[in-house]
Amino acid sequence: MTGNSEAYGLPGRRRLVRAALTGVVAVCAGSVSSRPVLPAATSSGPNSARPGTPESAWRELSTGNRRWRTLHERHPDETQAVRRTVVSGQHPFAVILGCVDSRVPPELVFDQGLGDLLTVRSAGSVLDEAVLASVTYGVLELGIPLVVVLGHQSCGAVTAAVQADAAGGKLPGHMQYLAEQIGPAIDHRLAGAARVDAAITANVLLVRARLAAEPELASRIAAGTLTAVGTRYQLTDQRVRRLH
Repeated sequence: MTGNSEAYGLPGRRRLVRAALTGVVAVCAGSVSSRPVLPAATSSGPNSARPGTPESAWRELSTGNRRWRTLHERHPDETQAVRRTVVSGQHPFAVILGCVDSRVPPELVFDQGLGDLLTVRSAGSVLDEAVLASVTYGVLELGIPLVVVLGHQSCGAVTAAVQADAAGGKLPGHMQYLAEQIGPAIDHRLAGAARVDAAITANVLLVRARLAAEPELASRIAAGTLTAVGTRYQLTDQRVRRLH
């Protein structure tokens, strides 16, 4: 990834990109709703006061996950007022880099709503340029203080990569890219289900380390304004555990 100015070109172009991606272009807002846009304070969810630090953002996610796993979900920030409010812009407090697995939707797992999370998903939470750019955008342009890599139990992408590695073969088509990226997380001292399970955790930590080493993110981590954490979701008890 290049530096901030290189990534977006000239200042004028960068402002245009920011406006388009955050949804503050007036003509777009007008085309969605003719009603007046309500101020952000009208949000009825738990994030009416947006978490502004890595610690407060993590507490909000942890609290939401506790609601989820104990069947006390609030499904916040879904009211009509909130839907009108987010027309004018977004202020998510966390980037969630998760897997594409249909059983692990971040907004449900953390019991969050519209405008709360910037979610980026790829099989096995694997990084590529588009994923890196999306995560970086959330940090640089939206000022998000927390990046969460969300792995999960029984990850199909990791399982496929481990099985291909054991068989000495390749995955079909573009899926081989996943195997190559996940490969360094495989512990060949283990076997069977233990190898897969360990690789899931190791892959999360490797992805988290790569993100933390990105210059644009590393400087903010060093300054204490950003934290990148690795987590793992257990399908059996619906709990998100922090790994780093």
